[in-house]
Amino acid sequence: MNLQGVPPAPIFRRQRLIAALAGAASLAMLGLSFAAVPLYRLYCTATGYAGTPQVAKLPPASRGIRDISVRFDANVAPGLAWKFDPETPAIKLRTGETATIFYKVTNMSDQATVARAMFNVSPDGAGAYFDKIACFCFSEQKLGPRETLELPVVFFLDPALEKDASMAGVEAITLSYTFFVVKPSSSGVIAAREKPF
Repeated sequence: MNLQGVPPAPIFRRQRLIAALAGAASLAMLGLSFAAVPLYRLYCTATGYAGTPQVAKLPPASRGIRDISVRFDANVAPGLAWKFDPETPAIKLRTGETATIFYKVTNMSDQATVARAMFNVSPDGAGAYFDKIACFCFSEQKLGPRETLELPVVFFLDPALEKDASMAGVEAITLSYTFFVVKPSSSGVIAAREKPF
């Protein structure tokens, strides 16, 4: 017997149990670390957190009573020789009303390029009420040398925005896009990308 009066066999079993639990907890934490990014994206998509707009299939059945300015921003990441601008810098939109706006993009280089637009809505809380029906950002865009495209965005502001106290003072919402180059994989095929969150 040891000093505490417990035989060595139960102590060894207890130590093995503690080691097994510590190992299981370590594996669970490792698994959660790999799942964190997809889970965060799902959370942002579901709640509109971090300015993530919602994707809608149909416009709302009713219109609201509040008019809000919607501004459009366009950016191009370094290393992409594209010119990218909204055709209309801002519009006034009633909640529940569907709008279609266009961005113009031009490949300024002498070679075909593929890029993907990532988007954000600010202020952050507005993303939950910014619903896109159609958007060029849902897929990659390929432009030939010196090619120009008009890219549509069809969206509406959910009338539920009017009931959110945190949105009471918001008079303007900004929809921002940044195009990033999609690099070919080592096999020469364009690498598949996830849909933006």
